[in-house]
Amino acid sequence: MAYKIKSRIWIEVDNTTFLGEGRVRLLKSIKETKSLSKSARELGISYKKAWNLIDSVNKKADMPVVVRKSGGSGGGGTTLTEHGLELIEMYDTININCWKYLDKQLKKYSLD
Repeated sequence: MAYKIKSRIWIEVDNTTFLGEGRVRLLKSIKETKSLSKSARELGISYKKAWNLIDSVNKKADMPVVVRKSGGSGGGGTTLTEHGLELIEMYDTININCWKYLDKQLKKYSLD
């Protein structure tokens, strides 16, 4: 039997969540769909919840993470900034490194 440690990582600022698995999943979806409403539907959350999550990330970040463009003849949309893309990469790297470390720690112990 193979044992595996599972963990969830989130980053806080001022004792509140800045980035976590759900927020990063939403950011990745926005990257693909270029739409907050499409991303909310894709993830099975309300538009209001998606908006609140993105608004929270933007307010806590040092620079904008997501920018919205109002509709018009070309239509509106939501896109990630370069900083937003960097945050996704940073979060994913931290997660992968954490899981590798935890797996290495578990191998030190025989649970069979």
